[in-house]
Amino acid sequence: MEDCAPYTTATDVVELPSLRPRHVPDVPEDVDFVMEHLNDPNFDIKSRPPSIGLFHVEKTKKMGYEGDFESQYESDRYSTSRAESRNSTAIDFDDESPYPEVRAAVSSIDDPLMPVNTFRMWFLGLLFSILVCGLNQVFALRFPSVYITGIVAQLISLPFGKGLEKILPTTQFNTFGYVWSFNPGPFSIKEHVCITVMANVVVGGAYVTDVILAQKIFYGQTVPYGYQILLALSTQILGFSLGGILRQFVVWPSSMIWPGALVNSALFNTLHKNYGKRDRGHMTRERFFCIAMACSFVWYWVPGYLFTALSVFNWVCWIAPNNLVVNALFGTSTGLGMSILTFDWSMIAFIGSPLVTPWWSEMNTGIAFIIMFWIIAPIIYFTNTFNAGYFPLSAYVSWDNTGMPYNASAIVTDGIFDQEKYSAYSPVFMSTTLLMAYGISFASFPSVFVHTFLWFRKDIMRRFRSSLKDERDVHSRLMQYYPEVPMWWYGVVGVIAFAFLCVAIEIFPTGLPIWAALIGFIIAACLSIPLSMLQAITNQQVPTQVMHQLIAGYMLPGRPVANMIFKSIAYIGTNQAIGFAGDLKLGHYMKIPPRIMFSIQVVAATVSCFVVTLVQEWMFANIEDICTTTQKDGLFSPGAPYSPLLWFFLVGTLAPIPFYFLARRFPLSFWRYINIPVFFAGLGAIPPGTGINYISWAVTGFLFNYVIRRYHFRWWMRYNYILSAALDAGVALAIIVIFFCLQLPKGGFEIVWWGNTVWQNTADAMGMPLLSLPEDGSFIGPQTWS
Repeated sequence: MEDCAPYTTATDVVELPSLRPRHVPDVPEDVDFVMEHLNDPNFDIKSRPPSIGLFHVEKTKKMGYEGDFESQYESDRYSTSRAESRNSTAIDFDDESPYPEVRAAVSSIDDPLMPVNTFRMWFLGLLFSILVCGLNQVFALRFPSVYITGIVAQLISLPFGKGLEKILPTTQFNTFGYVWSFNPGPFSIKEHVCITVMANVVVGGAYVTDVILAQKIFYGQTVPYGYQILLALSTQILGFSLGGILRQFVVWPSSMIWPGALVNSALFNTLHKNYGKRDRGHMTRERFFCIAMACSFVWYWVPGYLFTALSVFNWVCWIAPNNLVVNALFGTSTGLGMSILTFDWSMIAFIGSPLVTPWWSEMNTGIAFIIMFWIIAPIIYFTNTFNAGYFPLSAYVSWDNTGMPYNASAIVTDGIFDQEKYSAYSPVFMSTTLLMAYGISFASFPSVFVHTFLWFRKDIMRRFRSSLKDERDVHSRLMQYYPEVPMWWYGVVGVIAFAFLCVAIEIFPTGLPIWAALIGFIIAACLSIPLSMLQAITNQQVPTQVMHQLIAGYMLPGRPVANMIFKSIAYIGTNQAIGFAGDLKLGHYMKIPPRIMFSIQVVAATVSCFVVTLVQEWMFANIEDICTTTQKDGLFSPGAPYSPLLWFFLVGTLAPIPFYFLARRFPLSFWRYINIPVFFAGLGAIPPGTGINYISWAVTGFLFNYVIRRYHFRWWMRYNYILSAALDAGVALAIIVIFFCLQLPKGGFEIVWWGNTVWQNTADAMGMPLLSLPEDGSFIGPQTWS
């Protein structure tokens, strides 16, 4: 049991009785090593050098080496998290992560006595949770997406915390034997992490607010406030109950690096650690961050307000503004974005920061985009397949047979699909990119299960029996000091949330039976492990909303409201579980007690449900034309207009298989980097995303995470994640200033000149389709439908 003792520092050196150095492993061990890490594209199996032991590190330090050891340490050292290597042998321990991304961003020491559960933390955490989710609920309908991200809260909360450190009294209180103080000392990095996590939890608001909005606008239903709160609480909290089983799969293993958490970790350490000493003439991280953020803030005013044409930059359309073919291919509003370039970081990072996502993941997505949307989509559009030529090439709305946006309220009665009204109105038509998006969603869903079974089935089975004490990397050893969250905590949260859900769907006529809600939760649970593993490795989310809609459509035909709620249960259940696990990984990296992490996440999510519901009520009462989203029904059944898209299910099922066997046959080749779920799922932001979002994102990511990482590794280790955080923070702050100072005041302040209007006076911006309506006055598509 001695090997299971908790560690409080990474410098605890275990006495090794006898070691025989083996600089060149024999063939069987080397083969095992390669095959063992074959399912981890982030691990460099091509150039594994001899392991650098603890004695080497200590010797280096004793020799007085004052350089930047972190960035000098370029080699990926072998460290396994496999069960069969976890025997109580000291050589299995590592004092640094085998992943350079983690070493660059995460500290490998801990102070267990650092204050974290403080008044300052709870006060600022709740304050920023309320502000972030409330403002984001207002900004949610803007394109490109404008969200106050967790990084903004991370930056702004630091001076607030330092301010409270100076003004709060230091008097100590004794409450039932518990001694506490409003001001226990200096504002700590762990308090800062908890505040940021609370803000991260609420950034996306509550997904069901869209459902409630649709109920009010499209279905004319009067939705009571109690129903809204219960539905929001249940769907947002239900996914947290799955967090307990995800810990051993995606939080504790070192191979689950969570690139998004690394950005936060790097910024935390930059803001709190003393990097002020100049290192061989290099700029400190704090100074680099401040300069980069200031430049990002200043520059965004150009494409974001002064010269907006640089944001969309569809320059080819400026030359031929009325050429329908040119605008369809090079446009960025309703076209495919073949212009490629954009000078707006918010457009480049529209699907996430390219400096965070691994290069091989970005290449999967970039190649998929070119094949699906620059090759297949134009063929469909210009051959008028599915009557697509009568509508804009790219649009996120559906259409009726007169070329107008589809009016969903015209085919429902009392919230129920009305077949007679549908037959009298119109079938549903989709733009080319939207129908491609549906097909891609169909392919991504089975590919997740096939890919996970092929690559991770053995790991998953092992980890059902593992615990934190089985992990041998430095961060897991340090976390053993803190008591874990009991599984029954997660169970209680799940039971309470599901009870709220049952009450909500029963007191209001949603048409969703309790058995269907239970099936939705079961689907969320089944998807949570494979989807969280993919995001932990690739930083890519797999959109599953379309599949949930399809399942609900067959289970509960003719019930659009029930369909939306079922989708919310299944999708948000998985999404919240993944978000919970991602924040737990951030807490794992920053050494936050797990029980504190559990508490702040549940509290923040609960508070946000009340806030977003109230804010949406205010928006509904004060903002005209708040939503134009349509609901889509009955499109994919056999014999229906879009039934050929069902073949994508077969494609998604079979596609991962050949690449798995190719990677096994040629383990050192590029085949191991081909990830079919990422290939399909990475395209989930289309529409409204276009080529300038995806290609500029992929090119930027390849430049930083492959070229610079390979040829300027020390610079990449020091500054890559700091630069990502600085660019995001600068843009977010600029957007907030522009909105509140120039756009929100009555009437707003607009600059009308060529640079802000040239892109608007094009066929692309006006959404002009390739084909005109039939001159004889007939409808688009079939004359009869059902």
